[in-house]
Amino acid sequence: MAYDENNIFAKILRDEIPCKKVYEDDFALAFHDINPQAPVHVLVIPKGPYVSMADFTAHAPDDLVAGFMRAVGKTAEELGLAEDGYRTLANAGENAHQEVPHLHIHIFGGKPLGPMLVGHALGGEGPGGY
Repeated sequence: MAYDENNIFAKILRDEIPCKKVYEDDFALAFHDINPQAPVHVLVIPKGPYVSMADFTAHAPDDLVAGFMRAVGKTAEELGLAEDGYRTLANAGENAHQEVPHLHIHIFGGKPLGPMLVGHALGGEGPGGY
């Protein structure tokens, strides 16, 4: 998947499309997902043209990698999720159903989320059946 300068997250970073901002610093922008899958569902994106975690860690400068990861943690703190817990998820590529070709980490929280993967989703015999 190639980086598309006109993807929705690139447009959000350029202030061409509004977002409901949660956190921003020199390295990242965090905002509420427009189609939340949990009571709290926020996306954190790096400020740079990176498609996936592999692309980001291979090509971004070290200060951006560190700053972005810190921004994910700071965002969870700002949302009040750190004490009760939360889940992070980054889809990469077609098989993971990545819809936007810009690295983004989902933060889910606000309720018990249950198991991440159930064996049936992986072709197994039930929970843990993989």
